[in-house]
Amino acid sequence: MSPDNPDPERPVDEPDQPAPTRTPGAQPPEVDPSAGTAPGGSDPGQVPPSAAYQSSLDLRFDEPRRPLRAVATVLGAVLALAALGVPLGLLWAALAPDTPVLKTAEGAIYAEPQPEQPIAADGWFSLLGLAFGLIVALALWFVLRRRRGPIGLLAAVLGALVAAPVAWQVGRRIGLATFDRLLDTAPAGQAFSKPADLRAGGVDWLLGVLPVPHGNLLLPAFGAAVMYTLLAGWSRWPGLRPEPEPADFSWVSAGTPAPPAAPEPPAPDAAEPPRG
Repeated sequence: MSPDNPDPERPVDEPDQPAPTRTPGAQPPEVDPSAGTAPGGSDPGQVPPSAAYQSSLDLRFDEPRRPLRAVATVLGAVLALAALGVPLGLLWAALAPDTPVLKTAEGAIYAEPQPEQPIAADGWFSLLGLAFGLIVALALWFVLRRRRGPIGLLAAVLGALVAAPVAWQVGRRIGLATFDRLLDTAPAGQAFSKPADLRAGGVDWLLGVLPVPHGNLLLPAFGAAVMYTLLAGWSRWPGLRPEPEPADFSWVSAGTPAPPAAPEPPAPDAAEPPRG
């Protein structure tokens, strides 16, 4: 080895060989997978970090879109929320005050000229229905984590829309049988009470077949739509479903060879290798 001949394996009198010319359209040299390292020092079996992260997301969080499963999810949520309309109606009947009435020859009339009890009944139903819609949207946001988006929003709105008439009918029937009996049998001038009912809401029948709620029966669905939209707008994930953090994945392939260890320094009394 000398300054004139840096490569000890090459004879001194051997001339330098020019680099091979590369013609346009020529194919790059093939890489043997068993070699372990491709040109440029990269491992051919190593997946790029971005591709590894994306493939992990696809495997863990992407599901095939199945319309039947989505329909079943919405119907199941609607039926469950409709059943929750029963305790909502019982709570409304317990909080809303009854209205005092008097029996006359023509029927029952209010015992007071301008009673406040019917207004209080509407107010209690509106407050309870709005709170019910907010809780429904919040619950479905966490229960249907894999269905977040239009499917979850549809389930929350339809479920709250069905639960409102159920709560109304359940609540207004608490004590209604006693009121009807007194209305038929009580003598004129007797005072009794009428159970809570809605005056600012009800159900109309479209073409005599399709029920269309209106008034404060729409407040549960309104609250559910607002809460679900706010949750979607404040979500930290673009797809609304929880995604793993990039730090959870290892960017180094398991087959990547370990870097070579640094050579140990020579001992103080070691002989210096010959030069030249």
